[in-house]
Amino acid sequence: MIVELLHKISGRYASKWLVMLFDICITIGTFYIAYLIQFNFQLEFDPFVVAKQLPYIGLVAIISFLAVGSYKGVVRFTGFKDIINIIIGTNIIATLLIVVTLISRKFNEDSIFNISGSIVYIHLLLNILFLIGFKLFIKSLYNYITQDFNKITKVLIFGAGNSGMLTYDAIKNDTKNGIEIVGFLDDDDRKIGKKINLLHVLHLNKITQSFITKNDIEEVIISIQNIEPTRLLQITGSLFTLGLKVKIVPPVQSWIDGDLSAGQIKEVKIEDLLGRDPINIKNPDLEEQYDNKVILITGAAGSIGSEICRKASLYNYKKLILVDNAESALYDIQQEFKNRGLTNIEAIVADVRNKTRLDQIFDLHKPKMVFHAAAYKHVPLMENNPFEAVSVNIGGTKNVADLAVKHGVDKFVLISTDKAVNPTNVMGATKRIAELYVTCLKGKGQTKFITTRFGNVLGSNGSVIPLFKRQIENGGPLTVTHKDITRYFMTIPEACQLVLEAAAMGNGGEIFVFDMGEPIKIFNLAKNMIILSGLRYPEDIDIKITGLRPGEKIYEELLADGENTKKTYHEKIMIAKSKKLMINKTEQVIIKLSSISSIAQPLEIVALIKSIIPEYISNNSTYEVLDTKTKPNI
Repeated sequence: MIVELLHKISGRYASKWLVMLFDICITIGTFYIAYLIQFNFQLEFDPFVVAKQLPYIGLVAIISFLAVGSYKGVVRFTGFKDIINIIIGTNIIATLLIVVTLISRKFNEDSIFNISGSIVYIHLLLNILFLIGFKLFIKSLYNYITQDFNKITKVLIFGAGNSGMLTYDAIKNDTKNGIEIVGFLDDDDRKIGKKINLLHVLHLNKITQSFITKNDIEEVIISIQNIEPTRLLQITGSLFTLGLKVKIVPPVQSWIDGDLSAGQIKEVKIEDLLGRDPINIKNPDLEEQYDNKVILITGAAGSIGSEICRKASLYNYKKLILVDNAESALYDIQQEFKNRGLTNIEAIVADVRNKTRLDQIFDLHKPKMVFHAAAYKHVPLMENNPFEAVSVNIGGTKNVADLAVKHGVDKFVLISTDKAVNPTNVMGATKRIAELYVTCLKGKGQTKFITTRFGNVLGSNGSVIPLFKRQIENGGPLTVTHKDITRYFMTIPEACQLVLEAAAMGNGGEIFVFDMGEPIKIFNLAKNMIILSGLRYPEDIDIKITGLRPGEKIYEELLADGENTKKTYHEKIMIAKSKKLMINKTEQVIIKLSSISSIAQPLEIVALIKSIIPEYISNNSTYEVLDTKTKPNI
């Protein structure tokens, strides 16, 4: 009952005038104590004179507190700046008392305004001590009352620098998080053994199983800005082996309104171990690009398409048209937007292979921007089903691109892949042909055709991360096709930032590529995922090498033979300068390929693909036989 009453009281804010009253009472009380200290706690002074001086002290206190506004602060959130304000206010009191004392001595030595200098300075020190102490006591009492005693999580903060202190303050100010900080960790030997806020700074090697058990520690929060991914992995690896949860403080640029809150501290994810800094794009021109525009996204229910929808929904669009043939996934993204209260969003079940249906959609909604993300992307499946790869990746792209020209779309953005570069599989080759086709359309009508080309996307449907997660949940082993296989990786938000930026930056005909840092070994990625799951390799979960799949490369590339790049205004974005294309001949062959019959043999389809893409050399595939024969005369 008492606890509930205290919680109710704690939910209210004290009036600023009540705070002022308390501060004045403390100032008056400390003035009397100053006399006692001056006279060694003997009543050798005239109490009636002191009593006459007290109203004067109260008036001076009112003037100083009004001047600095210290009474306006919320006591429960007293911080460093509030303490500085109190110190300034008390110094103003002391200064006013000294000035008035000097003036009064000139006219009347016996005036009640004639106060001993030692009394003034003792009063100043007592004011600082009691006013600050009172506010910090109230703050501590509030934190104690509002603390959730049902579950207390004891944590260590890794990082005894500025970021670590900000994390400490954020956790302490959020009394409902149920977190108790028991110490700091740091690599800097100069800080080891010292104390911060009465908490010890320890080295990582001091954190043993017995130390954890003794102090009942459950989590470690890593609070180091710009930490190297390799170092982050070393830290998380050693902590996971001790059975600790690991969380990380986000980069300062993502703090809400420049302030860190406890709710922003999240568990370490595989994205934090990419081996490079996150790619951030800030372009104020994006607002203008999407303002009052009808935007159509194909493949809107997929990993990339849905994130493009989310990003586009943040702008002042006129209408979002979401097109996909996967009705369940499309329904999910539609409901997501409805729950967010977004309007002018229409989800349409349609197949990009059905040009008549697409024509109706374009005619009805008249989009001005098109993001074409619909595609088949799984390498092994497309290797066995080349007709489907051609019909969707080439035919579907041709349909949407042709309609963009017909209906006067301003910009068409094709979502491509690094597998289109010097392809070794059907999927990559069909995506390369899609790139070529939109290049052929440059200058036909007002539509500006733009291509974005990036690597593997972490967490997307069918990507390696969800596969590894399922395999870990099932107890392993994790399957990797080759120990040396590498891939470029980016997060879904990064990929979609590129797409939106490309749409704003592009003038038509460009292929945008990302500087994604160094490629990552899939084998190392598998080991990292095991570590992040709190398990050990190979003791708990092993990694099995299964051999390359049909059409799979060991190394991916971002530029094709004969391509180089030129810079843009963003250091992470480049434009691929492709070799000159015989547009008419290429366009004719692509049209022939996109209209190929479903009864055509796979070898016949792939042979036609290879005739368009000379650099397409099959790898570990039944289509390797075509690379030794003369290509058909078309």
